[in-house]
Amino acid sequence: MFEERTVRKQFLSAPPSVPSAIAAVLEPVLAAVSLAVFHGIFGEPFGGPAMALAILLLVLMFPGLNRFGKTGLGVGIDIILSWIGVLVVLLMVGYATGGLGAFEPRLLMGWAIATPLVHWLCVVLGTAYMRHRAALPEFRRPAVIVGAHRMGQRVAEMLQARKGYGHDLLGFFDDRSAERLELPGADPLLGGLNELPEFIEQHGVKDVFITLPLTSQPRILQLMETLQNSTASVHFVPDVFGVSIIQGRLEDMGGVPVVGLHVTPFTGINGLLKRASDIVLAVLILILISPVLAAVAIGVKLSSPGPIIFRQRRTGLDGEIIEVFKFRSMVTQDNGPVVQQATRNDPRITKFGAFIRKTSLDELPQFVNVLRGEMSIVGPRPHAVAHNEQYRKIVKAYMARHKVKPGITGWAQVNGLRGETDTVDKMARRVEYDLEYLRNWSLGLDLLIIARTAKLMFFDRKAY
Repeated sequence: MFEERTVRKQFLSAPPSVPSAIAAVLEPVLAAVSLAVFHGIFGEPFGGPAMALAILLLVLMFPGLNRFGKTGLGVGIDIILSWIGVLVVLLMVGYATGGLGAFEPRLLMGWAIATPLVHWLCVVLGTAYMRHRAALPEFRRPAVIVGAHRMGQRVAEMLQARKGYGHDLLGFFDDRSAERLELPGADPLLGGLNELPEFIEQHGVKDVFITLPLTSQPRILQLMETLQNSTASVHFVPDVFGVSIIQGRLEDMGGVPVVGLHVTPFTGINGLLKRASDIVLAVLILILISPVLAAVAIGVKLSSPGPIIFRQRRTGLDGEIIEVFKFRSMVTQDNGPVVQQATRNDPRITKFGAFIRKTSLDELPQFVNVLRGEMSIVGPRPHAVAHNEQYRKIVKAYMARHKVKPGITGWAQVNGLRGETDTVDKMARRVEYDLEYLRNWSLGLDLLIIARTAKLMFFDRKAY
């Protein structure tokens, strides 16, 4: 019994990788340290306001995104956009609290410019070190794959992509003959499963990836028992390609290890962080944009007869029906069992409505939905109930996007999937981005999306 509890504890408390652990604290710590450095350069005391700003940075930016191993201009752009999102939040907080006057303007300017540059330099140096270390013979990790199935081929692609970080794929082991297999690339069939232990000893294999289907459970158990006498690390990769995994995790439920394949990312501390950031940002934004709200309301009232606010029934968290607020941009309001999406040059859209749709000003009342707890600032866009009933039958994993609250903006929208989804392919692509957001959520990703959304409000020519 003691041994079983020990195994469960080790199984359930696997530590994050070193790069992931470093990345979690790198961004917030670098920003805080950089702030302290610039206070020293300008001879300013690192007192109360500066300490408060440093603490706010740690809260806003933790955990940071893991960018180690990524190269190219895209990394620098992501760092800058994420940092702009943080600065926008800080400016709003400073404006609302009157704290901006406590800092030397040149100090803040220098700090704002230097911080993303320092972060980018750390990522570049860290990536270069990882590759240099992995190139040393003593750090190479020869690997084999058991099972030349679909998942085995996917693992092979992953190992080939990570070759620069220490992995060397030697080939596959499978009891089927080479003629019956479709081996990817030049990766050879090394033999049957009974030949694996001897091969490990002869070639110094350090990693074994078992990708056999779950229907082969007896063979998997037998193989695991055989490999216990080897020094190789054994990894089991279950074939769950048929399942859209969202925030897959292992947790202890009353002493029973349970694998979650399709769960919301906003549980525990993540849920508190998400809700707290939504409330703080929504209150600050509503205060700042109150003159804009009044001006748009007047414009809607003068543009055509009808109410200023349009309430549409849409699908929210866990499939519940919510009423989403928008400034009315059309002369008619579809809110029944059949909803016609807006199209380019749609005659139902007023001239003023076209302007507020293009600039996304029509979405601003949804910050009230955020305060009411029905929506989040960032998340999958809510669709009309009629569209949900239509697409859930033809788009794979469509309803999985409702594991979180819908958002005013989302990962799909800042990646060019904004506006009408007039084909199944467009909707499927939007769902793919929504699920990618759920799998990779972090507070830093939310800030990045907010920053990109602010840019699209003024420069997106595709909106209508």
